[in-house]
Amino acid sequence: MLNMVFLTNSWLSSFNQPDLCITVAVLLHYFLLAVFTWMCLESVHFYLVLVKVFNVYVPKYILKCCIAGWGIPAIVITIVLIINKDFYGNGSHSESNPFSSFCWIQENIVFYISVVAYVFLVFLTNTGMYITVLLQIHAMKSRTQKRSRFWKQ
Repeated sequence: MLNMVFLTNSWLSSFNQPDLCITVAVLLHYFLLAVFTWMCLESVHFYLVLVKVFNVYVPKYILKCCIAGWGIPAIVITIVLIINKDFYGNGSHSESNPFSSFCWIQENIVFYISVVAYVFLVFLTNTGMYITVLLQIHAMKSRTQKRSRFWKQ
């Protein structure tokens, strides 16, 4: 959906309909955040599978992942819309080319908080999970090598 909204964005913004542009910008923002949220959930799942291998039963795990994956971005979008729906709009780059306009977030501070900070938090979470998984794999490898040396002796 992110790709579809992105590819049709400049065409839809050429109609010069403010409500349509706000809708497209909201959808683009939502699906972008959803992609990064699901990426974060994948790293958490990776952690659970490789580090917390045993006794990791989470009731209704898929339902909880779906609620988080689709709900967290919806909360962010709802907060931005409640504060001011005019944060979304049409940003035209060139008046001569009608397809150079693009529906997106118009305020820099809103962009930095709701997109850049969000992606940065996902990046930090993914990095932490990656390092934890690497340390766990390294620890398992070293334990296996110690056992193997012990049995060889």
